[in-house]
Amino acid sequence: MRRTKPQGVILLLITAIIWGSSFVAQSIGMQSIDAFTFTGIRTTLGVIFLFPFTLIINKGFDLRGSTLKKGLILGIVFSIAQNFQQFAFYYSTSGKIAFITAFYMFFVPLFSVIFLKKKIAALTWISIFIGLIGLFLLCINPAELANINLGDILALICAVFYAVQIMLIDKFTEKDISGVQLSFMQFFVAAIISIIAMFIFERPVIADIKTAAPSLLYSGIMSCGIAYTLQILGQKKASPVVASLLMCLESVFAVISAAIVLHENMLPRELAGCLIMFGAIILSQVSESLSAKKQNQKQPQS
Repeated sequence: MRRTKPQGVILLLITAIIWGSSFVAQSIGMQSIDAFTFTGIRTTLGVIFLFPFTLIINKGFDLRGSTLKKGLILGIVFSIAQNFQQFAFYYSTSGKIAFITAFYMFFVPLFSVIFLKKKIAALTWISIFIGLIGLFLLCINPAELANINLGDILALICAVFYAVQIMLIDKFTEKDISGVQLSFMQFFVAAIISIIAMFIFERPVIADIKTAAPSLLYSGIMSCGIAYTLQILGQKKASPVVASLLMCLESVFAVISAAIVLHENMLPRELAGCLIMFGAIILSQVSESLSAKKQNQKQPQS
């Protein structure tokens, strides 16, 4: 399994900060427009933003069959995850959606064990469960716990597909492939799928889209264009399990940004959740370092 480097940690932390700050924008945008419309326009803005960078960095487009195939697969999975999460906002609260979506940090190691036959250290599993406890304290109002609804189920499906996306990125970036190119292809495919669904199932209204424009611009450029690209670049230098834990900090930064920007007071329960989440990240790093030392000790003997 790929070892995590400091550059990967920094890039994925920036990703989590941007995702956390844009979560409110995603929720506000849904007050004016429908789910497919939001996702379609959001991903299209991501394509437009990345287009010049793709041309400059890659000196054109890499249209080899392998790149197109990987971009197509990643785009389909990403589109499914995005739209399931977006539809969850119709039925559930943003806090519960954030918590349930973050279950991808549990699904990633679980799928790695089941499908890829990888071994996950016991200390890593402990850090994952500690992280889930922190997220629960951060995101969930105990009064809401018994009220399971359709939105919660949609968010859980979203978490499964986000876990698959993280694992696909880990696999696709093993070889020499441009992270910006892969991100561009991901958004291009997701935009086409969502826009087609938008015109089939919804009736987009220009006036409503204008109302949601600030949310769409921030979510499209910052969250899609920048953060998801940083995710791909960051995962090149991080193990998928640690990457999923780092990216789950988006919930922490969502609460912190709301406290700073909207002057919302953080409850003691939420502060405890933040501290526990950061503790889980540190523990996962310790686990990875110990695993690396054990492997280095075994190599001379073999």
